[in-house]
Formats: sequence, structure tokens, C-alpha cells
Amino acid sequence: MTTRRLQIAFFGSSLVSAYWNGAATYYRGIVKALAARGHRTTFYEPDAFDRQEHRDIEDPPWCKVVVYPGDDPDVAERVVAEAADKADVLVKASGVGVYDALLESAIVYAKRPSAQTVFWDVDAPATLDRVRADPDDPFRALIPQYDHVLTYGGGDPVVRGYMRLGARRCTPIYNALDPETHRPGSRDPHFAADLSLLANRLPDREARVEEFFFRAAREAKEARFLLGGNGWSGKALPPNVRTVGHVYTADHNTFNASARLVLNVARDSMALCGFSPATRVFEAAGAGACLVTDSWQGIELFLEPGREVLVAESGRDVARFVREIDEAKAIAIGAAARKRVLAKHTYAQRAAEVEELLGARASELVAIQP
Repeated sequence: MTTRRLQIAFFGSSLVSAYWNGAATYYRGIVKALAARGHRTTFYEPDAFDRQEHRDIEDPPWCKVVVYPGDDPDVAERVVAEAADKADVLVKASGVGVYDALLESAIVYAKRPSAQTVFWDVDAPATLDRVRADPDDPFRALIPQYDHVLTYGGGDPVVRGYMRLGARRCTPIYNALDPETHRPGSRDPHFAADLSLLANRLPDREARVEEFFFRAAREAKEARFLLGGNGWSGKALPPNVRTVGHVYTADHNTFNASARLVLNVARDSMALCGFSPATRVFEAAGAGACLVTDSWQGIELFLEPGREVLVAESGRDVARFVREIDEAKAIAIGAAARKRVLAKHTYAQRAAEVEELLGARASELVAIQP
């Protein structure tokens, strides 16, 4: 098979920093796996929201990173033009945070005739709600002009939503596991707990965190609860909850290994739409953690409830799991989850899906060179 190696220009929030940027793990997994298949990506990210001051990784050998100013739209337009001059594929991810409307338009009009354009939506339920609510939203007219819409999740409801808005093609590319990055780690007393949650404080998730985490802590007063993530300072906490602030990605394996149970709480839009497993689901499963997740439609497509994941309908259910699931049972559930994601849900498998969609199947894996 002849290999068609693609040059990809990817405009996203940040590849090198997960600071207030939950998509970083997803971007890294996809781009790294595409590199292993012979494709080369340049990731363009704005210097914004203090992310460059809170880098988790240095520029990786499998991707060129270009950081451009976050306060100069003229420079952003020039960067798009320069990228379009060489790219076979131009990707605009949702939620860059600055220049979103500019980038969505510029990429469509700057591409070479032979190039493909991709809108990669990492929060498709929220994007669709926004566009449907506003007939004058400028992105509405751009949707049919992209060759592909790829989404972080959402399943058939999201696909149908985009197709009704004129998308040529819409395909979910779900979160997954990078086995080299997320694996069983050693325990650290700093992260020790009966149940831990890693989640930034966001308006569209706080009510669910209140129910599934804080209510559980109040119900299971005898247990130790740990909360990681940004934005929780100033929040009134139950006495058995301890906070550790931002947890860098290099510490995620240790964080997941140090609690008996690890909780995932979906954002409102993701939970309502379903079929949207967060990066945390695969990080925790890859680390062999016993994962508890709030209930959302489609979880069984990724992990088997009761055997590979514990599904809670309420905070009371979470408290019950904390009381009833002992260490041995937790280890068994975590091991089963890890086996499942290694077999069915790796970024290598996701990259192969992307490659097929873009019409560029590689003939063999290639070594990543610095």
C-alpha cells in the first residue's frame, strides 16, 4: 500500500499545557498517534490564559508547536495564511478561547484547492446548542464549507445535529488511551483518599459535582475525599474533603493510583447528550483505577457497568460505593477496565479512523524521530 503522508496544520487551545484546558490530553493522544503513522502535524496555539506559564510538557518530538500572540488578530490571520500554504489538512478545533470566529472563517477561505478542512469539536453539544439558538451565529454558514466535522463525542445525536445544519460529514472520534502515558503508577500519600475527583470548577459542571462528589462526602462522613483541579478555593467544603489544586498531567497516574476509587463527573452538555466519555475516563482506566462515573447514555459502549466501571445515578450511590467496594474489589474492577481500554480504546485505533476519513492510510508504523 502506498503511504500518503499528510502535513496537518492544527489550530487548538494548547498542546503543551493542560492548564484550564481539558482537551490537552486528547490532542496529545491523537497527534502523537498520527505521527506514529507517518503524518506530521504543526500545532498552532495562542499565548493566552497563562497556559505557557503552566506548561505540562516541552515541545514534543512528534509535533511542531507554534505559539502565536493571543492579543493580535492580524498576526493570527497571517499565521493561518502561512499554514495554509503548505498544509494538506487544516484543522480548527473548537474552544481555542481567542480568535475562534476569525480562525473558523480564515481556515475555510485560506486553504489550497487540494487541501481538506476539518472542524474538530471538543464540546459538540454546547456548540450545537449555541448555533441552534442563534440563527445569526456566523459559524452556522461555515459548517457546510468544512470537508469534515469531527467530534470529541456525542454519538448519533451530535451527528444528526450537525447534518441538519448542513455538515458534509460528521464523525465522532472518541477519547482514548495512550498506553505509554497513562499506566498504573505508584501511590503517593499526598493523593491518598477513599475517593478522588480531578475536575476544574466550571459553571456547567458545578451542580453535578455538588451532587456526585460533595453530597457523597456528606453522606459518607467517615471516608476521605480528595478534590484536584482549578477554581475550588473559596468553596465551602465538608470537613472530610481535602483539595490539592491544579494537578499536572505528569502526576495523573499517581493521582489515580493513590485513591481506592476515582470519580468522573461529566459536564452538563456532555451528560445530557451522552456518548461523551471524558479524557479522565480513559486516563483512570489506563492507570488501572477503579472508576466511578455519573450516569450518562452510552457508557456501556466503552466500559461494562458493574465489571469495568461503577455507574452512579446520585451522590447517594457514590457514597454507597465508597462504603461497599473494598480494596480487592476495586483492584479487580480497575484491572478489567484497563484490559478493555487497551484492547478497544487506544489513540492508535482512533488515529487509524482519522487516517481513513482523510483518505490517507499509511502502510506501516514509523518510528517517531526527534
